[in-house]
Amino acid sequence: MPLTDTDRAYIGAGRIHEDRPFKSVNIAVLTVSDTRTAENDTSGDVLARRITEAGHHLAARNIVRDDIDHIRTIIRNWIKSKEIEVIITTGGTGITGRDVTPEAVEPLFDKRIEGFSTIFHMVSFQTVGLSTLQSRALAGLIDGVFVFCLPGSNGACKDGWDKVIRWQLDSRHGPCNMVELMPRLKER
Repeated sequence: MPLTDTDRAYIGAGRIHEDRPFKSVNIAVLTVSDTRTAENDTSGDVLARRITEAGHHLAARNIVRDDIDHIRTIIRNWIKSKEIEVIITTGGTGITGRDVTPEAVEPLFDKRIEGFSTIFHMVSFQTVGLSTLQSRALAGLIDGVFVFCLPGSNGACKDGWDKVIRWQLDSRHGPCNMVELMPRLKER
């Protein structure tokens, strides 16, 4: 699919190297919500559709209530499976009492990817203005698996995927991308 001007704006100084091969990544989507079901999980649908449209494999998808132990159990099981290379969560990153995704996921991180939160807030600000302050979006690595935690709104999932994650999971993106790092993530 050809790049649009909007795509080019979010790639910034980087570019897509058409001479490099595209490598499909196994991605799991976890919706964190007390109210969503398979029938009304629109943010999970947004991510699932965009993942497959980009040429990646939707390796797993689940919905879990806002509960630290339940969130951790699913993430740990996916990581143990060794079949999933990236996990994207949607929901539970706000500041209300029920929002516990960061508390569930961050202690599992081997490394936090600080720049993700910064870049997410930059692109989110362009869409929702100061309301981006209410998000605690974050990312990190757990046992060699990238984990991105996005807010639960469709707009936030679109911004997070379209403007940030998509490009870092495109093996043709340069000057660098996260896919090319995958073979080295568990080095010691």
